[in-house]
Amino acid sequence: MADAFSLLGISPEDQLTDDEVRAAWRRIAAATHPDRADGGDPERFAAAAAAYTELRTSYGRNEARAALAEPAPGAGRQPGRRPSRAQPPRAQPPRPATVARLRARVRGGRPARLALRVAVAAVAATLGVLAAGGEPAGPALAVGAATWLLLTARQDLGPPSAG
Repeated sequence: MADAFSLLGISPEDQLTDDEVRAAWRRIAAATHPDRADGGDPERFAAAAAAYTELRTSYGRNEARAALAEPAPGAGRQPGRRPSRAQPPRAQPPRPATVARLRARVRGGRPARLALRVAVAAVAATLGVLAAGGEPAGPALAVGAATWLLLTARQDLGPPSAG
């Protein structure tokens, strides 16, 4: 498929205004519209309409210029060699020092009260899921109970240890 600029008959290098792109679109649309007496050219009209949709804003024109500058997919690729893909960073397991610090904060705070909060949150989440059945409200109620626990449990933890 031809690029959007060539479909409208305009140059990608020009600093085009929205009005200039609209004028190019109208010129093509008038010549190719399917409602013309001769039937027009519906395929070319549809392609020009898509090109105008892409190029009607300066942002769209800049994106189209950038797409023209990119090499074609697979260009410059060596046979038999797979392209490298950047891997997203993986979540790291908690460090032992972090787990030990959390245990110390629980012991230094109010562990019985924290356990009671965890039990209340678990019961509330379970009852919410059972009451809602298979509806989307069930998981939402469980998330609400977990959020309540996270927001209030800090009161039952001891101060952070230095280290």
